[in-house]
Amino acid sequence: MASWYGHPYHGRASASGEIYDMEQMTAAHRTLAFGTRVRVDNLDNGMSTEVRINDRGPFVDGRIIDLSHAAAGAIGMIGPGVAHVKLTIIGMPAAPEPPVFAVQTGAFANRDNADRQQVQMAERYGAATLRMRAGTPPMWRLLVGKAPSTGAAEALARRIRQEQSIPEAFVVRLDPGQGVD
Repeated sequence: MASWYGHPYHGRASASGEIYDMEQMTAAHRTLAFGTRVRVDNLDNGMSTEVRINDRGPFVDGRIIDLSHAAAGAIGMIGPGVAHVKLTIIGMPAAPEPPVFAVQTGAFANRDNADRQQVQMAERYGAATLRMRAGTPPMWRLLVGKAPSTGAAEALARRIRQEQSIPEAFVVRLDPGQGVD
């Protein structure tokens, strides 16, 4: 499933550092390298478009990509808000950094709650760090583990979901400067 996003993110820095412009053909994906070009086929209506990955997300279970407003409009999903899609990678950035993956176990508006879960996760799984996402209020994302592949990170996510009863734990790509301490 794909979704789309616009306000209040329009004009804010995306995870890549680029200022998000909801009228550009861009998208957010949890694990693809920034700069990756993707064809998005709307399986509900047969329409397709091409986007460039410049952000992270979506952070909703069952969704694979978050499209900009312009990209969502190009495949007729503004009204419904979501669509069944097929993604095809059509181009990679010139020299992507080797991927490193972690498991996001939560996002917290309250820093004290984030700190408590960070201590618990670090004791149990080793690496665990908090990353702030600016906003009102700011959100604290807890990232656990450090894996060289999505398979290894997904194995850790399954373990965390089972052992910690955190059904929303999912794999994310760590971008340069965002390692797990």
